[in-house]
Amino acid sequence: MKILVIGSGGREHALAWKISQSPLVKKIYCAPGNAGMLELAECVDLNPNNLRSLAEFAQEKRVDLTVVGPEAPLVDGVVNEFESRDLKIFGPRQEAAQIEGSKIFAKEIMKKCGVPTGWAKSFNDYGEAKKYAESQRTPFVVKADGLAAGKGVAVCFDEETALKALEDCFVHGKFGKGGQKVLIEEYLHGDELSVLCLTDGETVLPMAPAQDYKRVDDDDKGPNTGGMGSYSPVPSVSKEISDQIVTQILEPTIEGLAGEGKKYQGVLYAGIILTEEGPKVLEFNVRFGDPETQALLPRLESDLVEVMLRVAEGNLEDVNLKWTADDCVAVVLSSRGYPESYRTGFRIKGLKEVRDPKVQVFHAGTTLSQGEVATAGGRVLSVSALGKTFEEARRHAYAAIQKIHFEGMHYRKDIALRAAKHEVGLAVNHRAIQDFRDSQSSWLDF
Repeated sequence: MKILVIGSGGREHALAWKISQSPLVKKIYCAPGNAGMLELAECVDLNPNNLRSLAEFAQEKRVDLTVVGPEAPLVDGVVNEFESRDLKIFGPRQEAAQIEGSKIFAKEIMKKCGVPTGWAKSFNDYGEAKKYAESQRTPFVVKADGLAAGKGVAVCFDEETALKALEDCFVHGKFGKGGQKVLIEEYLHGDELSVLCLTDGETVLPMAPAQDYKRVDDDDKGPNTGGMGSYSPVPSVSKEISDQIVTQILEPTIEGLAGEGKKYQGVLYAGIILTEEGPKVLEFNVRFGDPETQALLPRLESDLVEVMLRVAEGNLEDVNLKWTADDCVAVVLSSRGYPESYRTGFRIKGLKEVRDPKVQVFHAGTTLSQGEVATAGGRVLSVSALGKTFEEARRHAYAAIQKIHFEGMHYRKDIALRAAKHEVGLAVNHRAIQDFRDSQSSWLDF
């Protein structure tokens, strides 16, 4: 098979890496790809948002399956374009992709389907939004309605932050058309969880849960980003909670979209907050998460290409996913200044020094400059590592990071730290319970 991967980030590198492991695949194209993907695929200079050029390329090269990484082409209708030419593609059609393309649309679907989420009120007028924000008690959240590359969300713990967020959207046009409508919604308290599922529009096949780190600095400080790291699985999430998310959130949403005439085929990402009242939806995305993908795919033992084909063909029934028992930690290395202004073009040193078989370095914002890998974006690399425990996975990841260097390199040092501590706590509790049982047994024997 010939596979085309659309996109150029860490998520797309991870997808190409996993796709390359399938015995079904003989050739991979990436559009436009990055420096790391050159080792796996032929990178072609095509704009991911030029839907016609992408489809024409797929026709010319007789591509058997196209996999869409970023959300913008999906929201713009790349699947519709490909299907109109009888080209097989993995992802939701434009009408279903609006569940990420419009946060207002997503809230309306959730309300109709009874999917648990926070309260929200939408606005398309700056004055009305400002007046409402001034009348509300903080904290609450201001969200640009449309796509904003993961940066159109402001968590407002004071009125000043809220008014600035509204100005960014309405007055300064920071998010273009995507910010001309906003949601002011409830701030949900609790741990955040990422749950992705594969679906053919009827069957919902959940993937392992993951946890993402949105803030740029340790201890969840600094501005929101596209994601500074992730880990999987999530030891604090029970099977009961996982099942609840499937039956009360994922399945009703897919069913509700189908009922609206918007059959959803592809991967659906649910950002969940584990509140005291139970899991509630923070957001939906219509593609693989980034950097969650970099923590999930190293654990996936199933043939991803085979599963994606089943999704595209509407034949996902009776498919099961196999996962390694290992934990995975993914740490993002970013440019200094991200997610605001930052400089690029710096040489990346030490990549060839990372030889640990437990570690995979996924490129995001990289390019080749005079034969050397250089920085070309805000998020530059994702270092993913497997381990029998989170502590072991963290040790492998951060040891690899010490070998890599570029000017202004920044990363969080607390990725999966809480999971590692939770794991230690579980082990201590297990030993305590076992010691208690042993003491009881001895007493009974006596």
